[in-house]
Amino acid sequence: MEQVFEFVGNHMLLATALVVLLIALVVTENKRGGQSVSTHEATKLINREKAVVLDLRPQAEFKNGHIVDALNIPYTSLSGHLTELEKYKDRPIILVCKMGQHSGAAAKILMKAGYNQVTRMAGGMAEWGSSNLPVVKS
Repeated sequence: MEQVFEFVGNHMLLATALVVLLIALVVTENKRGGQSVSTHEATKLINREKAVVLDLRPQAEFKNGHIVDALNIPYTSLSGHLTELEKYKDRPIILVCKMGQHSGAAAKILMKAGYNQVTRMAGGMAEWGSSNLPVVKS
């Protein structure tokens, strides 16, 4: 710990740049689109609040394994299929993609369309699978 303080004292510019970059990362992630939830929090939302899981992966990946009762609308065609989600507007929607890379942009699209209860599952299906949670193959 003593070496950290010595390094910061000797390299004030580098330490300041690191802090600024970390703050920028946090701000960017928060603006990315909706709240992020863990797999544990997602299961709570599904079980307690009847949340709808929207899988954004291509249909082929969806068929190889997906969360039970998940809807599949690929990210590339989400804007054209918003009418399919109208009946779920009053329920929480959990966005899931392969590793979390598209869910932020999809959340922005849904929020602009008037969906207020939009969340992203951190880590996507990769995190769901590594947590050994159940998947359905179709």
